[in-house]
Amino acid sequence: MLAVLGGAALAGLVRPVATPLRWSAVAILLLLAGQLAVGALRRHRGPVGSARAERALATPGRAFAGLLTLTLLNPMTIVYFVALVIGRQASGGWTPAGQAAFVAGAFVASASWQLLVAAGGSVLGRLLTSARGRLVTALLASALIVLLALRMIW
Repeated sequence: MLAVLGGAALAGLVRPVATPLRWSAVAILLLLAGQLAVGALRRHRGPVGSARAERALATPGRAFAGLLTLTLLNPMTIVYFVALVIGRQASGGWTPAGQAAFVAGAFVASASWQLLVAAGGSVLGRLLTSARGRLVTALLASALIVLLALRMIW
């Protein structure tokens, strides 16, 4: 609410200089877009550096292990499963086979989701962090900045 009231009050003060401010913003956006694109092209055409350092989650196996660890340490996951177990015991309890089935089902469901996220993230990460992926991403970002600058003009 304060932002709306303050913005309305400031709009009256800024109105006389809005056009020069808009053109200044357009110029700055175009400069940033140009620097981003030129820098990306220079890095892409420049000498290839040494092999990139192995990151913590760079391989699907490491990503899976990292996500599994985060899931196991997540307090909400622990609370959720404790609530399920306590609730089930209060309603009549489980047989040992039912307990084993619950644990196996929870593990398979969680592991399959973690595997999907880890593998997908690893593939997407390799694609986006390749030399071509970084170049395409930077050029798309530059184009988006130019579009935003042109939008400000219209």
